[in-house]
Amino acid sequence: MDALITAAALALAKGDPLGALKRVALRDDAPALALRGIAMAQLGDLVRAKALLKSAARAFGQKEAMARARCIVAEAEIALVSRDLTWPQRALEKARETLQAHGDLMNAAHARNLQIRRLLLIGRLDEAGRLLAGFDPAPLSPALRAAHELITAGVAIRRLRTKTAHAALARAEQAAREAAIPALVAEVENAQRVMKAPAARLIARGEERPLLLDEVEALLASETLVIDACRHVVRVAGEAVSLTTRPVLFALARALGEAWPQDVSRAALLAYAFRAKQADESHRARLRVEVGRLRVELKELAEVSATDRGFALKPRRAAEIVVLAPPVDEQHAAVLAFLADGESWSSSALAIALGTSPRTVQRALEALAAAGKVQSVGRGRARRWMTPLVPGFPTILLLPGPLPGS
Repeated sequence: MDALITAAALALAKGDPLGALKRVALRDDAPALALRGIAMAQLGDLVRAKALLKSAARAFGQKEAMARARCIVAEAEIALVSRDLTWPQRALEKARETLQAHGDLMNAAHARNLQIRRLLLIGRLDEAGRLLAGFDPAPLSPALRAAHELITAGVAIRRLRTKTAHAALARAEQAAREAAIPALVAEVENAQRVMKAPAARLIARGEERPLLLDEVEALLASETLVIDACRHVVRVAGEAVSLTTRPVLFALARALGEAWPQDVSRAALLAYAFRAKQADESHRARLRVEVGRLRVELKELAEVSATDRGFALKPRRAAEIVVLAPPVDEQHAAVLAFLADGESWSSSALAIALGTSPRTVQRALEALAAAGKVQSVGRGRARRWMTPLVPGFPTILLLPGPLPGS
């Protein structure tokens, strides 16, 4: 590696993309193209970065397998940050295997981190956990250790293991400060702020209050019967009944839970569950059928009993019933939750992450855009969606360790 390439690589490792570009901006050899691509990615020009890295990979060719694999890893990170969830993961796995075989453990670990981050993004926690298991971050660079600990915290947060998440974020903060990369430090600080923000609302006895994540964890571990409107599950002390595919039953359960220990009138239940403004005999008959189905589903956890004016929920073992609701009740809250990360998303990527059809996501985005809650840029396949005026910092883009041509 010549002196200019070495100097550019060191500048990138310190988070100084402009310093790197000053040294290789006018060069078109393969190592320079790769370094320019990484620099442009750090500056936020992901389209140009992707093109440069593709050119670098072609320039390296099959004979320089390790350098080519590093370019593929960098391209995979750009795809992840730009929320291109259709990017071929098999190519990343092959690149990781190549780097591992050639002894480039740093970039192999970086590739593994990217694989886990993608799994985390689309909610495949079991697979992400398996890849994390047995992974020792000690040999990694400070920047890579910080990224690894952020992933560990992300898995722990989604599994409601707050002590594990806090510990991982503390390690991530220490590693980020060792790396001395401002964007990485900011990313860790942003994750720590998430832990201090309300994660849900508790609705009980006609009142509601916000809950932090550790309070949610304690609630779900208690003997309280929780009607979880975040996941459409009714649970108590580790035992759960999922109603994710039974929206009417869950709506009835939530209405009864919010009113507990009082009952709910038949008219109120019809309006809440069926949106029936003027109920007729067919609505009342359907209500009796759905209440019967709810009794069957919750028979181990609670009793649904008839009263003079409607129905009431009575726990079998728990002393109290509460409703755990999202921080904000919004028809398309799941879509907004993904867009809140500050990145621009395509509708197809959102559909993959949400596990739903692209048309369903498109209808939600159109409704949110009409309400001024989201905005789009581009047209056709290049169209991307984001929330307007989202504060925050770009995700760190850094290919660690030896760079192409070393």
